[in-house]
Amino acid sequence: MTVLALVIAIALALWNWQQWQRHQATVQSLKSLQQDTRQLENLYGDRGNQQSQRLQSLEDKLAAQRELIATQRRQIDHNAQTLLEAGNRTRTDWLLAEAEYLLRIGNQRLQIEKDIRGAMSALKSADQVLAESDDVGVYPVRQQLAKELMALKGIENIDRTGLYLTLEAAIDSVHQLTDQALIHESAPGFVPSRTESNTAPAEGGPGMLTRAWNQFTDTLSRVVVVRRLDETVKPLLSPDQSAYARLNLQLMLEEAEMAVLRGNQALYERALAKASSAVADWYNPENPKVKALDNTLSELSDRNIDPELPDISHSLQLLKRRLAGRGADPADNGSQQQEKAADTGGNPS
Repeated sequence: MTVLALVIAIALALWNWQQWQRHQATVQSLKSLQQDTRQLENLYGDRGNQQSQRLQSLEDKLAAQRELIATQRRQIDHNAQTLLEAGNRTRTDWLLAEAEYLLRIGNQRLQIEKDIRGAMSALKSADQVLAESDDVGVYPVRQQLAKELMALKGIENIDRTGLYLTLEAAIDSVHQLTDQALIHESAPGFVPSRTESNTAPAEGGPGMLTRAWNQFTDTLSRVVVVRRLDETVKPLLSPDQSAYARLNLQLMLEEAEMAVLRGNQALYERALAKASSAVADWYNPENPKVKALDNTLSELSDRNIDPELPDISHSLQLLKRRLAGRGADPADNGSQQQEKAADTGGNPS
């Protein structure tokens, strides 16, 4: 019995140990399953967020595409309407639009570029186009155009290109001025150098008394120098100073060129006055090149590069009103043609 009880006890102990092992294995499996479950939940959660973001991005792109399609449809409708209106325009409408463009060009040439010839050419072309339109409503425009053309003809034309080229030639002549053109013996205070050839008596010359007198006056002229205080003393220039004088004169003339291009009368006159003063102060007026340069500057200083310009915008404003009236009344052209036909029928040529 004791052996049997011992066997049973050992069997129970083995069975309990096996059960405990199975329980531990089951607990470990549950923990592993829970961990896998959490990993799956995290994985599917991230994928869900990514999918949501992708869906939102696709929806935004779809909305942008819809807006782009709507914009393109509106643009197509606008272009179709514009083409339809263009097809309904008559030859007169196109001619009036061309005349308006020419008047705009004329105003720009006069006000911005100060090109009188270009403005006159544009206004004349606009008047010719209006004459071809056969529109009785442009009579006030052509009347104003005639006044503006007359005002432009009354302005002295400015040859800006010629003035600019003349100043360029003056600058080139300044570069050709050498040191020989600077102030020399004619300047007050200049003492000419004496050489032995000037003091040596010539053969067959005057007697000893005359030679002694000449020597005395020569010595006296070396010691005593007579200067007039009422004249401005013009000092001699060194080579470096003469180069500076030429450069300074060139800058003054370039300033006058800039004034010509800008139409600045005050700057133009001031630059030429400074240039003339520099020529008078530093250069010999008896030199032919200096004399020619001074005469050129005097002639240029009398030119008016900024005349008073008339207002030629009234004809453009009148034409704009005419175009606005035709746009507001599409049947205006037809009614005018009917009136013209009736007038022709009532007044045969």
